[in-house]
Amino acid sequence: MSRHFDVKRLLAATALGVAAGLFASAAQAEEFDLNALIEAAKKEPPINVYSSTGKIVKQAENFTKKYGVQATGTKANAAAQLEMVIREGQAKNVQGDVIQISDVPAGVAQLVPQGFVDSWLPPDLADKIPAQYQNPLTVSNEANVFAYNTQLNESCPVKNIWELTEAKWKGKLAMQDPLNKASYVDWFNQMATNADDKVAAAYKEYFGKDLVTDEEGATAAWVKALAANGPLLTDADEGAAQAVGAPDQKEQFIGLISSAKFRNNQDVGSKLGLCTGLKPFAGWMYPSLGFIAKGTDSPNASKLFIHYLMTEEGIAPQAADGKMSTNSDAKLPDDEPSGIGKALDQIFPYDSASAQGDWDARQDWQDLWRINYKK
Repeated sequence: MSRHFDVKRLLAATALGVAAGLFASAAQAEEFDLNALIEAAKKEPPINVYSSTGKIVKQAENFTKKYGVQATGTKANAAAQLEMVIREGQAKNVQGDVIQISDVPAGVAQLVPQGFVDSWLPPDLADKIPAQYQNPLTVSNEANVFAYNTQLNESCPVKNIWELTEAKWKGKLAMQDPLNKASYVDWFNQMATNADDKVAAAYKEYFGKDLVTDEEGATAAWVKALAANGPLLTDADEGAAQAVGAPDQKEQFIGLISSAKFRNNQDVGSKLGLCTGLKPFAGWMYPSLGFIAKGTDSPNASKLFIHYLMTEEGIAPQAADGKMSTNSDAKLPDDEPSGIGKALDQIFPYDSASAQGDWDARQDWQDLWRINYKK
């Protein structure tokens, strides 16, 4: 896979930036006046908010009721958001004032450097948000996890991701198509960049010998073998969730789905269980970034919405689906259906420091998948 990103240089620069910004953040927190921001926001035009989750509609309604500042939430996937923000920015006709986008590489590689958006960190919340999530501002982390059918199994029937490359599981992994879902190939690149040794160790643990491959690493070898084993590809997580956990399902599948889909257990009686203990990871995190569109007519209202989104009250509708705020004070609800909060140490984290590398390598990983996929 191509590597065009100097991670060490970025990490060094980030460390310097964080160190230099510590005193500035403390000073800004003292100067920040939330009430003044609210009053300024009330004098501005209504705002539109783009997000990949439908919960943004309710969040915008709650925000409007709380502050008397009109906001409208619109659900749009990351690709659609990217297209809209770029088109609106180029036309100098901003329609989306606040953007919550789950495509970190696109945000880092396109929206920020081309000047379409700004990242704003609420100064009074800076001490509650870890430094790695501050610039650009990460609103939340969501998990994609391996899932099984709890009606057909007492526990997850696979213990190692390499098992899914075996003949027994041919066509039995349900997941979205990596050619259409960028977060999957980003995950491949994140593992190759930051955890290839763990994928290699999982191979040795399962097969009892060291991995020998012509690929660039263990992750690439696993992706190649997985594609060749013909996973059941779906257009959306819902299809994969139904294949695994539909109440009347008699056929065995493993799923790779968003933790949000576990709400189906409550809503429609699905039988989804989290594959805890899976080696080397039971799933992976992908973040969503919060941006304000440059050129918005409502900069204060947009900041107020970002501030609201970063509070426990503001993120609550998304937290109910397992999305985890980067604000340490905002916790998942006790009845969150997937149980992801108890398995966070088994979920591969996303490192934004290598986001540019993810962007650069997308085509390479998609080519690897395309060439090797067999039904």
